[in-house]
Amino acid sequence: MAEAEEQETESLEESTDESEEEESEEEPKLKYERLSNGVTEILQKDAASCMTVHDKFLALGTHYGKVYLLDVQGNITQKFDVSPVKINQISLDESGEHMGVCSEDGKLLLFERSWMSRWKSSVLHEGEGNIRSVKWRGHLIAWANNMGVKIFDITSKQRITNVPRDDISLRPDMYPCSLCWKDNVTLIIGWGTSVKICSVKERHASEMRDLPSRYVEIVSQFETEFYISGLAPLCDQLVVLSYVKEVSEKTEREYCARPRLDIIQPLAETCEEISSDALTVRGFQENECRDYHLEYSEGESLFYIVSPRDVVVAKERDQDDHIDWLLEKKKYEEALMAAEISQRNIKRHKILDIGLAYINHLVEKGDYDIAARKCQKILGKNAALWEYEVYKFKEIGQLKAISPYLPRGDPVLKPLIYEMILHEFLESDYEGFATLIREWPGDLYNNSVIVQAVRDHLKKDSQNRTLLKTLAELYTYDKNYGNALEIYLTLRHKDVFQLIHKHNLFSSIKDKIVLLMDFDSEKAVDMLLDNEDKISIKKVVEELEDRPELQHVYLHKLFKRDHHKGQRYHEKQISLYAEYDRPNLLPFLRDSTHCPLEKALEICQQRNFVEETVYLLSRMGNSRSALKMIMEELHDVDKAIEFAKEQDDGELWEDLILYSIDKPPFITGLLNNIGTHVDPILLIHRIKEGMEIPNLRDSLVKILQDYNLQILLREGCKKILVADSLSLLKKMHRTQMKGVLVDEENICESCLSPILPSDAAKPFSVVIFHCRHMFHKECLPVPSMASPAQFCNICSAKHRGPGSAILEMKK
Repeated sequence: MAEAEEQETESLEESTDESEEEESEEEPKLKYERLSNGVTEILQKDAASCMTVHDKFLALGTHYGKVYLLDVQGNITQKFDVSPVKINQISLDESGEHMGVCSEDGKLLLFERSWMSRWKSSVLHEGEGNIRSVKWRGHLIAWANNMGVKIFDITSKQRITNVPRDDISLRPDMYPCSLCWKDNVTLIIGWGTSVKICSVKERHASEMRDLPSRYVEIVSQFETEFYISGLAPLCDQLVVLSYVKEVSEKTEREYCARPRLDIIQPLAETCEEISSDALTVRGFQENECRDYHLEYSEGESLFYIVSPRDVVVAKERDQDDHIDWLLEKKKYEEALMAAEISQRNIKRHKILDIGLAYINHLVEKGDYDIAARKCQKILGKNAALWEYEVYKFKEIGQLKAISPYLPRGDPVLKPLIYEMILHEFLESDYEGFATLIREWPGDLYNNSVIVQAVRDHLKKDSQNRTLLKTLAELYTYDKNYGNALEIYLTLRHKDVFQLIHKHNLFSSIKDKIVLLMDFDSEKAVDMLLDNEDKISIKKVVEELEDRPELQHVYLHKLFKRDHHKGQRYHEKQISLYAEYDRPNLLPFLRDSTHCPLEKALEICQQRNFVEETVYLLSRMGNSRSALKMIMEELHDVDKAIEFAKEQDDGELWEDLILYSIDKPPFITGLLNNIGTHVDPILLIHRIKEGMEIPNLRDSLVKILQDYNLQILLREGCKKILVADSLSLLKKMHRTQMKGVLVDEENICESCLSPILPSDAAKPFSVVIFHCRHMFHKECLPVPSMASPAQFCNICSAKHRGPGSAILEMKK
């Protein structure tokens, strides 16, 4: 039997205290571990009956009436033989100098620490049956016997109150009372399934009389589901150790189940369960409600579950425990977040380890993209870990998934890593390969290796535009601009001009001008003209000699920019305009001062370009031939009239009239337009009698209207002229009538001496002209009989007109 019992104990020690439902999604609030060392030694020979906790030590009572003092690790420091019977409860004051002990013999003993750490005992209470429980807080001691709960005030040496037990049907020895102090004045009583929260209050002086100075008020009372074996406060909540009995489904017999440790939230008349754990303690199958006790340490939030053969310590779970639970439930992202938030407080976990576990979890689930994305945050700048993860992704064939997230600087991985991924894309995804080449800096990998790989693939698919473009980009990074340019031109890629500008490749395109023009003549011409210092106009014209249509585009743009730069090619341009761009030929002939007119006339006459020929004849001074061509070739009277107006030559008008005199439509046109340049009578007198002229009446009316308009304009102009002359004359008269200031600063314009004498008493004579020049009268020449008027010598000499005298001053 002993051997079997020993094996059972061993297996129970190996079991883990955990929640009854392991798969529960609700995280437990507490964690558990056994108190061993000295406790194990004690419980091999005796059985635990109660315990109390102090900040500095523990006190354990046994069924054999002994009290052991233990350190917080469970090592024995002192032993007391208190009673021959079971110790029911031990309680300590805050200082640890007083200890209250109650036992089965019905006494409540007080132990006081004396000199040299010896303890002196005295009896506080006896005679009312066994003392089942005792709790000390501040100056108050509470204990429970079969009758109820008493509270004693040590300072006044008075018993404050008695709280009777409610359910007298329960045997007090089997379902003892549980006590705990929440604070110095709040006592919590658990008995059977009932919980009472009592508050110790000061009695008012007027009510004192012979009553104790304090009294107790029950502020809350509620029932629980199970029998209470112990109570402890946890902030504003309550920790309850419950004794549980269940009915077997097979035998339908009642049996002792594992005890429960619940955290509840007390309310006024009920409670709310926060968490509940079923505990695996040694020998729970044989235990009764009275065999369990709950003690706690306020400072560290430690809870001690005491049973005859076991002492289990419950602790509030810290952040490490929280992370453990999250990892156990495979909530890696939450675990990682919790670790990052509390990284200064966690001791057992490392953020990196959690992150790596998270990545592995995602890979196992097949969430490769998410796993790769998380690598950025988790692996950070650790190049070795990055390389390790890349190889892991390679093993599962998911290099593409991690490629967008690889570091491209700080850190930079080994070139082989990047090359490995590029080869993966090159084998299966040309577009993805091209994207990586565009996005990745060229110094991440061995460029020549990738170039060779692309060329090998082009041997199989030589016209693949994606590969060709990517090869051009690789050549560009390698500064092999010639090859890059050749590919861009072959592809007719828009970046070809940008490449030329960016890398100054003008020396490389001198023999590729035709290709550039064929690709985009507008951009090519603009580039060539903007950089004619690098590629001369002569060189461009020579290269385009076999493509005259492109040659014309270039020279036309050059002429639009500057009429003189390409003057040596103006003769050539005449033929080019005539062949490829006639609408711009006439503007060219008008704007160019360098093209040979005879050559231009010859070409235009050969091609029967009438308008251009008319212009050239006119420019060469042969206006009559030009007019004749307009009338005979174009038959356009309006154009002929317009031409005659431009030349403003009487002989041309005469030729126009002679040509038109036998052509009624021409006569109508002349009558409508000739009035402002030639006297219409000259035309009217030459019209043959009886000739029928279209719209003659309207034309004559227009001539008369034009004549009347001219008369009105002349009269109006005459009126304006007379009015303006009169106004100006009046203004001049007003100006000449104004006085002129003469003082000592004015000088004679002839002798240059002051105009006024220094002696004001002397007589003087001064002449002042309208032009404001002043002279002494004697300094002016004497007027002759032929011209008695005097004039300003200065203004007359400068041809400013005569300035007649306006004022003569005498004294």
